[in-house]
Amino acid sequence: MKRLKDRIAIVTGSSSGIGKAIALRFAQEGATVVVAARRLYKCEETVAQIEAAGGTAVPLQVDVADESQVERLIGETVRRFQRLDILVNNAGIFGGRRLAETSTEAFDEVMNTNVRGTFFCCRAAFAQMKKQGGGTILNMSSVAGVQAWSGTGTYSASKHAIMALSKALADEGRARRIKVSAICPGGVADDLVDASAEERADSEKIDPFDIAETALYLACLGPRAVVHQIVVDRIGADW
Repeated sequence: MKRLKDRIAIVTGSSSGIGKAIALRFAQEGATVVVAARRLYKCEETVAQIEAAGGTAVPLQVDVADESQVERLIGETVRRFQRLDILVNNAGIFGGRRLAETSTEAFDEVMNTNVRGTFFCCRAAFAQMKKQGGGTILNMSSVAGVQAWSGTGTYSASKHAIMALSKALADEGRARRIKVSAICPGGVADDLVDASAEERADSEKIDPFDIAETALYLACLGPRAVVHQIVVDRIGADW
């Protein structure tokens, strides 16, 4: 029995990296996946891989920093499939240097994608899930969302903000049967999604499919269970 059979899932930033691993894994478990990212041709490549493996997916181009594009993403998904069961807010960027050397433009770019983008997606998905009587929202934070280091101030601030959004939305969603969780990965081998299992095992970084399994676990929890935060770090990481 496929664990996500008949579920409709949006995964942002799923044209590559962690998001792609999650999209592939969700499709394996029977979900219809909306592959959403800024580069349409990369979304189409992910969809082709899913379909070649017998899964179902559709590509939708979106820049999550653009409010109107996010509204279109949620609206188009609901028009096609009549509901939205799972939203994975994975789209994000790294940026900024030491804070004293970070430009306002670099700061704004990270905040616009990571924080505003997550906010736009959460708000639009929450409204739909409220109408349909429940759903699951998974927000991709980071170990930098529970800690910070020199040179990561801007990125870390954005990921701390995602933690706060997740906690507040989880509280707001409890009575609506809307579950919200934050995933906090350490260093992930984003570039090895399409590599062999052996190549991924040889990497010193976290296998992106380990993060995909974490997302799947959260998406498959029973109706009365929720995990608010999971930290997935590299063995031996010092933080």
